[in-house]
Amino acid sequence: MPSLKDVKLKIQGVKKTKQITKAMNMVATSRLRGAQGAMSGFRPYAEKFSEVLGSLAEKAGGDASSPLLTPKAEVKKIHIVLCTSDRGLCGGFNINLTDKAKHFIKDQPASDVEYSFTCFGKKGRDWCRKQSYPIADTHLGIVGSRFGFHVAATAGKKLVDSFLDGTYDEVYLLYSQFFSMGRQVPTLQKLLPIPPIESTDTAEKTGAEEKNGYLAEHICEPSPAELLGDLLPRNVYVQMFRGLLETSTSEHAARMSAMDNATKACNDMIDRLTLAYNKARQAAITSDLMDIVGGAEALRG
Repeated sequence: MPSLKDVKLKIQGVKKTKQITKAMNMVATSRLRGAQGAMSGFRPYAEKFSEVLGSLAEKAGGDASSPLLTPKAEVKKIHIVLCTSDRGLCGGFNINLTDKAKHFIKDQPASDVEYSFTCFGKKGRDWCRKQSYPIADTHLGIVGSRFGFHVAATAGKKLVDSFLDGTYDEVYLLYSQFFSMGRQVPTLQKLLPIPPIESTDTAEKTGAEEKNGYLAEHICEPSPAELLGDLLPRNVYVQMFRGLLETSTSEHAARMSAMDNATKACNDMIDRLTLAYNKARQAAITSDLMDIVGGAEALRG
């Protein structure tokens, strides 16, 4: 049985750990509010942007209007934008994202495909280095902090240029989609070539327009083809920015949940150690009493 001093030191150490986890939980909760507000504010813009883009793509004639919509005949070079956090202590948040990338690569039918990465966050960068994947670009200190649209626009422009000049045949975005405080799902989304955009006819059948029968008609000036050429690259920027916002919110939610579980685990450990401390103290007191009684009996005899 451990000594009283050892158990007491363990209790003090666990209490200090509890203070740290509780403070980190409060910090994550505070940052989560701001990140969730930015994400919720951008979602309607991204949805409306996709709606307008679908209308323009339908009027401009679909895939023939832009090389960003045309798939490559043979896919040999795949680029993945991996969004992870810069710090740990957020449960399985980063592991789930890297496992998603690992399974995606493993499930590809062709074995001669070359993979490269653009990493947002240290955890994704470290994983790519460990797996010996080429890293085209690294962005640190973005996810989990405040950032502007220019971050996604700068990175997205490089991806668009690389796709157009043939450096990449396909580009994917891997991020964590935020659904609720307890559910963040790793999501893989194709960025380039831009997947078939939902037309207004489909939206009328499946979207909110079916309820009221109203479908917005967009007046185009200049022509839909010219507008589409300008808006398609911006769609890549918008999707990247949304993915970064979703990942940032998911990171704070995952860390808040992980620190809350850690605080509860500290409380349980303190209870167990306190019980062990009381038992050890009672055993020490009983041993001392037995020595005193034994000595008294010896003197009396």
